[in-house]
Amino acid sequence: MAGSGQVDIINRYESKYLIPPLLMPEVRAYIAPFMVPDRFCRGNPPEYRITTLQLDTLSRAFHYAKEREQDDRFKLRVRTYGEIGSAPVFAEVKGKFQDIVVKTRAMIPFEAWSEALVFSTELPRFFRNRQQESDFLSFRRVVWETNAQPSNIVRYFRESYVGTGSTYLRVTFDRRLEYCSRATWTNFGVGETWYPMDSSEAQAEDDSCVVLEIKTLVNVPVWIINMVERFNLQQGGNCKYSTGVWQDALFSRAAEPRDIAMDFLAWSI
Repeated sequence: MAGSGQVDIINRYESKYLIPPLLMPEVRAYIAPFMVPDRFCRGNPPEYRITTLQLDTLSRAFHYAKEREQDDRFKLRVRTYGEIGSAPVFAEVKGKFQDIVVKTRAMIPFEAWSEALVFSTELPRFFRNRQQESDFLSFRRVVWETNAQPSNIVRYFRESYVGTGSTYLRVTFDRRLEYCSRATWTNFGVGETWYPMDSSEAQAEDDSCVVLEIKTLVNVPVWIINMVERFNLQQGGNCKYSTGVWQDALFSRAAEPRDIAMDFLAWSI
C-alpha cells in the first residue's frame, strides 16, 4: 500500500492549504501536465483511505507543541491504509525542525503489530533491512522515554499525485476527515463511533474545505509557485490530530490536561 517502506527517512518541506471542494477540478487540471496519480491510488478520482493511530503523552505534550507552533517538535503515529487489516502498519516518528520535516517509518506486518511488540526488549526478525530495524528502535525508544499511549485515531481519504520528474514532489487532497476518541493499540477504530472534523467550525472557514498539501524538497518548482499565486492559496496549519483533540474536548466539555513543557531535542531523534 501507499508508502511501501522503500524510503525510510524523508527530509522535506510541507505546505498546507484549505480549499473549497469546488476549486479541486481547477487545481487538478493545473497539475495534470506535471504529475501522475500515486500508483497506490484506486478509482476516479485516484485515492486511498488512511487510518492513523496517534500516540501522545498523558499531558498531551505533542498536541500542545503543535498548538504553540513550537519550532522543534515531533509526533508519534501508527498508520495503515485501505481496509483495516489489508495492509501493513507503519510506525512513524515525524519531526519538524524549523521548516524542515523529517520522518522515519518502519513497516510492520499488520498481524504482528501490538502493544507487546512496542514494549518488548527483543528485536523482531521481519524487517527487510537494518534501516528499518533502526527506524523501529527509534520509534520504540521515544515511546518508552515519553510513556506515550494511544490518544485518538484519525482517518480520511487521500487523493494523491506524484511528480513526473526525478525530484521528489507530491500533491495531495484530503477529504472526509474523521476522528475516533476510543483508541487502543490495535483497534484502529473498528466498531467504534467516528466523528467528522472537516466542518466549517472545526476548520474555522466559511464552508467545509479540502486539505491541499504540497510536499517538496529544497527547490520548489516554479509552476508550484505560480499555482499558489494563481489560485490565491493561503497557507495555514491543519493538524488532524489536534483538531480531533480540540473537538473531542469541546463535545465532552472536559478540560484538556495541564500543559507540561518538554525538551524534545534532548531525545535526539
